[in-house]
Amino acid sequence: MEEKKFDINSLIGFVLLGAIMIWWMYSNQPTAEELEAEQKAKTEQVQEEASQQNEATLNNVNEITVQATDSLSLVKAQSQLGAFAYSAALPSAKDGETVIENELLKLVIANKGGQIKEALIKKYVTYDSLPLYMIKDKNASFNINFGTADNRTLNTQDLFFEPTISKNGEADVLSMKLKVAEDKYLEYRYEMKPGEYMVDFTIRSQGLSNAINNSQEIVLDWNLQGYRHEKSIRYENQQTEMYYEKEDEDIDYLSIGGEDDAEENNVNWVAFKQHFFSTILISDQAFEKANLASKTLTKDEEIDTTFTKAFYLKAPLTLQGGELNYNMNWYVGPNDYQILKKYDRNIKEVVNLGWGIFGYINRLIFIPVFNFLQGFIGNYGLIIILLTIVVRILMSPLVYKSYLSSAKMKVLKPEMEEINKRLPGKENAMKRQQETMAVQSKAGVSPLAGCIPALLQMPVFFALFRFFPSNIDLRQKGFLWADDLSAYDSIYKLPFHIPMYGSHISLFPILASVAIFFYMRMSQSQQMNMQQPTQEGMPDMQKMMKMMMYFSPIMMLVFFNMYASSLSLYYFVSNLLTIAIMLVIKHYIIDEEKIHAQIQENKKKPKKEGKFRKRLNEAMKQAQEQQAQQRKKK
Repeated sequence: MEEKKFDINSLIGFVLLGAIMIWWMYSNQPTAEELEAEQKAKTEQVQEEASQQNEATLNNVNEITVQATDSLSLVKAQSQLGAFAYSAALPSAKDGETVIENELLKLVIANKGGQIKEALIKKYVTYDSLPLYMIKDKNASFNINFGTADNRTLNTQDLFFEPTISKNGEADVLSMKLKVAEDKYLEYRYEMKPGEYMVDFTIRSQGLSNAINNSQEIVLDWNLQGYRHEKSIRYENQQTEMYYEKEDEDIDYLSIGGEDDAEENNVNWVAFKQHFFSTILISDQAFEKANLASKTLTKDEEIDTTFTKAFYLKAPLTLQGGELNYNMNWYVGPNDYQILKKYDRNIKEVVNLGWGIFGYINRLIFIPVFNFLQGFIGNYGLIIILLTIVVRILMSPLVYKSYLSSAKMKVLKPEMEEINKRLPGKENAMKRQQETMAVQSKAGVSPLAGCIPALLQMPVFFALFRFFPSNIDLRQKGFLWADDLSAYDSIYKLPFHIPMYGSHISLFPILASVAIFFYMRMSQSQQMNMQQPTQEGMPDMQKMMKMMMYFSPIMMLVFFNMYASSLSLYYFVSNLLTIAIMLVIKHYIIDEEKIHAQIQENKKKPKKEGKFRKRLNEAMKQAQEQQAQQRKKK
């Protein structure tokens, strides 16, 4: 048998292979940085999973309910929601909803949050004929934020309420309860009566004095993004704003343009007022403090936007005996002055009829006259024309007074020119003015007699400027080529956008501008008769009036292109009627020869100088003497 010998070459080979394997394992092991990154990634993954689990647990009560199918899951829910886990274990702890409605309004109330999920105003549609929703697709939220006795912070919008529907006479009553126990709960109570846009709303708690943390502020948080309802975004934004009433029926509002906010005390109600529709929260017990804010979401007429403005209200709620007890109302409906004024809460003020005398004129004259005409005329364009005729007939005595004063000044104009020629220069300015006033006084003529009638017509002008855009009865009512008298009457769509003018051409503003041009032409010649000859150092009134003759129609043409066609229709008809009245007065009523004869008779009569005129003459005489002394010194 052959003896085996030790093979040195094999040994060397194994040693080399082992060395190579050790080197490879050493060179490919992870570095300290790689090990740290791997550990960090694992930690972040664990944290993210924990965060997702916490968020799902705290903010999605429905998930908690699903988990609470056995005693172990219920204990877990109780550890996260505390006393309010009772509601999470009820069958109502799901995304259900309850509908209450009448012939005017439909409200959908969600189990989650117990809040209004949808609010549909039934008898109106949007500019593009869609159902008119004030609340839908989470554009609004109503939440109460509060602390619990075990130092948790909860939001009602994340918790589930149990619905119970019943009847109170003819009214539908929906009770939404967030329960701690069967006899301990936070309740939202909605009561809807037939034929009403106003819904009774109550927030109250029972047996929660030990469950709610009294030292932590309880905050009501109400937000809403207003849906676009009208044809012109810019015009709708101009009529959309937040109104609110403070103590002593003091009505205030936030700025229309851009962003605005305010902190107010003792607020009775807050209205998220859009052009023709409002959502109003009214409280019998005033909010001791309220933070209010609004924000314009878009001003660009070219953007086809869903929302126009956003509104925000935050108001701390006060406990009474450790419990909440607020009697409130929701108004979700049209800004119809006749509807709103029947509620004894002053919410009719959201209809902007103008301040001071302008509002009184609208409330006492134009609204009753419009309603009377509306009673037997179905065409709203004809109603506007008849209303305009009534206004112009009532204003015609003022037009007559103004034109009569103009005719008298025209007769005296040669004498005024003679005084200017006889007393030229700045040094004779006082003397010239004194003699001019003396001639006017003897003739029984006052230059103010023509201005006062024009000024008296201004309140009517501004009152109607507010009346037509605020009148919901004109909404989506057509006349001639205008399909909506509350919006612009486009006859041609431009292929481009003109700043301040828009991307369309409205016809009624063009007609109104032409009528204003001819009216101002006639008025200019009338005013020139009343105007004294231009004196040295004084601006040329003739040039200024000529500028106004062109400026006013251009302003009407540009700015009213986006305004309600009812307003342009009124100004068009009004100026046509005024021109007709002026022509009748000029050619058939005013006789300049008789006026001249009357003035000459007035000059012969002794004229008693009044106290004011006497003081004025004395002051002018003293001023003349002072000027004379100054000239001597020079």
